[in-house]
Amino acid sequence: MNESNDFLYPQKWLSKASTGDRVAYELRMRIIAGLFESGTILSENKLAGDFAVSRSPVREALRTLASENIIRLERTGAVVAGLTEKEIEEIYDVRLMIETFVFERLISMDTNELAMELSKVLEMMKVAVKYQDADEFSYQDILFHDIIIRSIGHSYVLLIWNNLKPVMESFILLSMRVRFKENYEDLTRILKNHELYIDAIKTKDRDLMIKSLHENFDDVQGKVDDLWRSQQMLSKGVKQQDD
Repeated sequence: MNESNDFLYPQKWLSKASTGDRVAYELRMRIIAGLFESGTILSENKLAGDFAVSRSPVREALRTLASENIIRLERTGAVVAGLTEKEIEEIYDVRLMIETFVFERLISMDTNELAMELSKVLEMMKVAVKYQDADEFSYQDILFHDIIIRSIGHSYVLLIWNNLKPVMESFILLSMRVRFKENYEDLTRILKNHELYIDAIKTKDRDLMIKSLHENFDDVQGKVDDLWRSQQMLSKGVKQQDD
């Protein structure tokens, strides 16, 4: 793939990615950014030309995006589906479920090392804010949550998270670039909220974590408490089975 300033996805993040993955990451960003309208038919030949690659990695990329429901593979070709408001809401539903489930598991674990690791990432986020680097901030933000989710060693939760992460990463990158330009002062609130996360993990304080989730998912506040109760019930069920 040719290096170009036209790429939306940070090319430095793709040093170890296959050609097919590189095409998928960039196409995903363009679709989520609205550069392709819903219903647009993507031509393999044109994409291969645009990305200066053969058709094989383009096909690989299209299969990946089809598995994420961003496009549909039809006889006429790859049709852009985009993401509806409902689907975006569902992505955050799943993220909320994962994060509440993970916290319930962390309550019974030693979290000191995890809290220290997260504090280091938070310092990197602060540096990114200082230097007004939206992409680096996004990278560290995603890493922060990735570390939390991986810390419980739950292979199937990780499988769901890994499937969710590429689409969510695109949202975060695009929204942070806008926020750094148009609402830079809001980043102070985001940093404080990540400090709340670390304090909740360190102290294993459910009330603090609920507060943190409310702050982080301010668009879906009504769901946090319901999801939290369901996770507590699920954890009790697992514990009873173990007993």
